[in-house]
Amino acid sequence: MSVTVATQDRKVLHRLIRYVSGLAAASFFTEIRVIGGENVPQVGSILVAATHHNMIIDPIVLSVAFPHKRILNYWSKASLFINPVLRYILYSSGNIPVDRKSKDRQILFRGTFDALKKGQAVALFPEGTSYTEPKIMQVKDGAAWAALEYLAWLQCNPEKAPLGDVQVIPVSIVYTNKSKYRSAVVMEFGRPITMDAYKEEFFSEAEGSRRSAVKRLTYAIRSALVELSINAPDWDTLYVARMARDMLWEGEKSIDLDDFVVVSQTLVDLFSTPEATPNTKTVRRHLLEYYSLLESSHLTNSVLSSLSLSSSLDPHTPATLPSRLVTLFILIRDTVSAMSRLPFFLLPLLLHVPVYFMGRIGASLAEDEEETQAQNKVAFGLLSLLMIYPTIFLFLWALLYYTPLGALLAAFVVYLFATYHNKMIDGEYAKQCAAAWRVLVGVWVPKKWDLSLAALSPYMVPRTPPENPWIERSKPAADSKVAKDILGTTSLVLDKTSTASATQKPPSRRIIRHVLRARIKAKKELTSFFDHLQKTENGKRVGASEHLARLYGGVYDASGTESKVEGWRYADEVICFLKKKGAQIPSGQVIYNGWEVMSCSEGYATTDEQDVEDHQSR
Repeated sequence: MSVTVATQDRKVLHRLIRYVSGLAAASFFTEIRVIGGENVPQVGSILVAATHHNMIIDPIVLSVAFPHKRILNYWSKASLFINPVLRYILYSSGNIPVDRKSKDRQILFRGTFDALKKGQAVALFPEGTSYTEPKIMQVKDGAAWAALEYLAWLQCNPEKAPLGDVQVIPVSIVYTNKSKYRSAVVMEFGRPITMDAYKEEFFSEAEGSRRSAVKRLTYAIRSALVELSINAPDWDTLYVARMARDMLWEGEKSIDLDDFVVVSQTLVDLFSTPEATPNTKTVRRHLLEYYSLLESSHLTNSVLSSLSLSSSLDPHTPATLPSRLVTLFILIRDTVSAMSRLPFFLLPLLLHVPVYFMGRIGASLAEDEEETQAQNKVAFGLLSLLMIYPTIFLFLWALLYYTPLGALLAAFVVYLFATYHNKMIDGEYAKQCAAAWRVLVGVWVPKKWDLSLAALSPYMVPRTPPENPWIERSKPAADSKVAKDILGTTSLVLDKTSTASATQKPPSRRIIRHVLRARIKAKKELTSFFDHLQKTENGKRVGASEHLARLYGGVYDASGTESKVEGWRYADEVICFLKKKGAQIPSGQVIYNGWEVMSCSEGYATTDEQDVEDHQSR
């Protein structure tokens, strides 16, 4: 342990960078929730294999919130370490050399071995590149080779590494919305993967045994990362699951971050089942249309649900808009209430305008790369804050005659200023005001101003991010199989070519009526979907990811060779599972806040563990 601490204490630049990065992350994200931190050992050699879907934000989040404040070492090109000054900077900031030109892996990973033999932690991103996709697309062999080659090095140099073998720690970094300001992060650590199951094969003299051991370890790493993250077969299914989640948990932060990944994956699995209910195709179409219109109108379902609009938006009433006078009364009332807080919010907002402006500039530089937008927003925003906050501090300190007490008071005021601004943003104050007036204007403008259905059609199809050229892909036909099974090849939702003209957002006043109608239809179809699901015969099964199926349902051999298994869960168990996680599940039994909510008490235990036992026995 003393070796580890002594080594880490020299990484001064890493600690400084981590502190500054922590300030930036705390400013951009509302929370970084760490799950499974107990799976990370406090001491000892570890390789951290993390998902990589948000560029430089991933190593920032990983380093800032890593358990036990362990310092992470990241791979860098060996050629950068030639200059002695740069070499010191790189080592001190937590970088280790990787000689990518070498064909000898013992030389390739020499810097990695130097760190591991001291009991340090090395962080890798085995996907090979940062990308935006609905699922984990690839996991390369680099992490597995590094871990197993370290075993070979240990065999030859046992006296140089008293801390023993290395463990691989899988970690998934999931963003509730990775490019959105004041969103949240869920970072979950899986169980350590030891090398015991791979040693014998890796050191075997049999031809191909080393590569086979590496492939098995890579598969284990990939399986762990899949279990810890959200994976959908296609973009449409992921968007449908997101929209359903936002409607079942209408508050912006009503879903517990501990449950965010498992709930999202459950919904992905549910809407991936082609014949879950008779209206599966219809509910998917309406959820996708509503999702796309919200994106085009810069609105969210949580903000709309907070406006207390007319009861005509109830899912069981005809699809009509609230009356203009009722809408006017509600929105003016809410606006007057909000105006009372405006003086307290206006000054912080005005002083933070440069931050928002610079963030928008940064995002505009990567319009087609969502994984780069957050990186640019954080970088540009941080530079702005580093100018704004010191300026405010110096101004206040000057008013207090540059006294020591004045410095403390000025620093405290700046801290309160920043904290208050973030709390007002987190409370969606500005969003609610903007949404209220968008709805008001949209309802009151002449109906002839509304976009025609033909002009609206590009905005009713979600925009699919462009493909990353560095990703190894399967055949397109296989990737779209689930979507075709559910929606059919002629569906509007699959016609992605129509989104090309939707790069320019329409004025919100011209689509507000369409947004409200889409909201009503989506609520009705979602209600009908769960009604059908609850009224199905006992034992109705729906699809499930393998790891969730093994917990809550079961798996079966789908190929006859045991090389491919498919998972399932009982439909009634899925509904109760979502309900226990806080979902307002629509049903025909109990009315709750405009939604019908089923009771899970009949036939079910009170804990998830008991649910597992009950369904396994069935």
